[in-house]
Amino acid sequence: MVGITKRFPGVVANDHVHFEVRRGEIHALLGENGAGKTTLMKILYGFYRPDEGEIYLEGRRVLFRSPRDAIAHGIGMVFQHFMLVPSLTVMENLLLGMDSCPFVLRQDLARKIEDLSRRYGLRVDPGAKVWQLSVGEQQRVEVLKLLFRDARILILDEPTSVLTPLEVRDLFATLRQLAAEGRSIVLITHKLDEVMDLADRITVLRAGRVVGTVERAKATKQDLARMMVGRETFLQADREPVPSGPVVLEVEGLGARNDRGLLALRGVSFEVRAGEIFGISGVAGNGQRELGEVITGLRPATSGRVRLLGQDVTNAPPREIFRRGVSCIPEDRMGMGVAPGLSVVHNLLLKRYNVPPYCRGPLLDFAAVRALADQLIAQFDILVPDRNLPVRHLSGGNLQRLLLAREVHLSPRLIVAFHPTRGLDVAAAEATHRILLEQRKAGTAILLISEDLDEILALSDRIAVMYGGEIVGILPREAADVEEIALMMAGERRPRVAQAVPV
Repeated sequence: MVGITKRFPGVVANDHVHFEVRRGEIHALLGENGAGKTTLMKILYGFYRPDEGEIYLEGRRVLFRSPRDAIAHGIGMVFQHFMLVPSLTVMENLLLGMDSCPFVLRQDLARKIEDLSRRYGLRVDPGAKVWQLSVGEQQRVEVLKLLFRDARILILDEPTSVLTPLEVRDLFATLRQLAAEGRSIVLITHKLDEVMDLADRITVLRAGRVVGTVERAKATKQDLARMMVGRETFLQADREPVPSGPVVLEVEGLGARNDRGLLALRGVSFEVRAGEIFGISGVAGNGQRELGEVITGLRPATSGRVRLLGQDVTNAPPREIFRRGVSCIPEDRMGMGVAPGLSVVHNLLLKRYNVPPYCRGPLLDFAAVRALADQLIAQFDILVPDRNLPVRHLSGGNLQRLLLAREVHLSPRLIVAFHPTRGLDVAAAEATHRILLEQRKAGTAILLISEDLDEILALSDRIAVMYGGEIVGILPREAADVEEIALMMAGERRPRVAQAVPV
């Protein structure tokens, strides 16, 4: 890609970018949210047309008018925001858009998909509807869709965020094998450990421009982080000792069904105290999403109890859960966390539009509303040119800051955080971790649900691992071992159970 420039109203997303990928290499593309990585790859995939610049494939100039052209040239891409049809099955999504589909038996297609799933460690039911899958499972479908079409150039955006360390190891071995066979792989990731472990070369973008391309052997994580954000960053969260307080959340024998009517939670029990971050780890699809939804009132429990500050709130509606001091950071920021077509100011107001001083009877007090928005934008460093901008135009990092600002400013007693840094760059993840740790220090109880084991280990005071809808073990952070947790994520039980003890 030579001299690629792409402009949007008021923004230069790519500014004369030069980017090359060699045959048989794994090339990592790094940069902050909004740095232009996705735009650059969308141009390569034919989703956008460049305003300036040219693309050469195997030495020949090509012009992609649509993704169909790119696919025909053997280029496949997994987007950060999935391009799946929710009402269709996994199998139907994999076949969607193919020029020709021979008349083959459904069981033969299912067998091929299952073979791919097993080969790449991406388990998924070919007959399941996409809307019934968790975000992590949908990501697996996107990866399978790319592999199903046998792309020669693979563009992967955060492909390992839903895998255990053992599965990541297997996937990396597969990617190395594909590269050795002559396939080219572009890996868009915010996990510097992955970059240092897998990439052959690394290109860093900042503000739409290439900062540099370096060989992996000549790079360090700190150097790469500095190139991404233009300053020194702290790669480790600063966790101060915090005294444990009274029990805020108590879950006892909880059972629930998933969207397909199957049992997703099986007798789950634990408690979270004030000033504690309780981490829930596990591979996507093992009940983590259903657990968080039951606690926040979004899904009915079929058995067991949920108590907040000693009061039974089992199957209470979401409004009642919120009224009792529970805030939620959903896993699907754009689909569940915000109203994309509404402005920044209105999204910040979503949970307090009907309480003084932001309303007077049935009418909003716009002076108070604007003051609140300006306060939160400044306090949480939400980079937005206009408070009236629709939130669908925000980058992932700024969207997450907006969600945190809205939920944290409510002074919650409990925060349920689903994958709070998924898809975020180093700087945005650093800011998110800092906010959660500040809430922990202030005495808030935090239930952290994440498939990022590094995040779980960095933030949690205790770590529970879920498999098959059950908690297979609870470990104190000090005793947590990566390999042990990885085995637990694969279903091996551990007898040790760590109870929170007030300091």
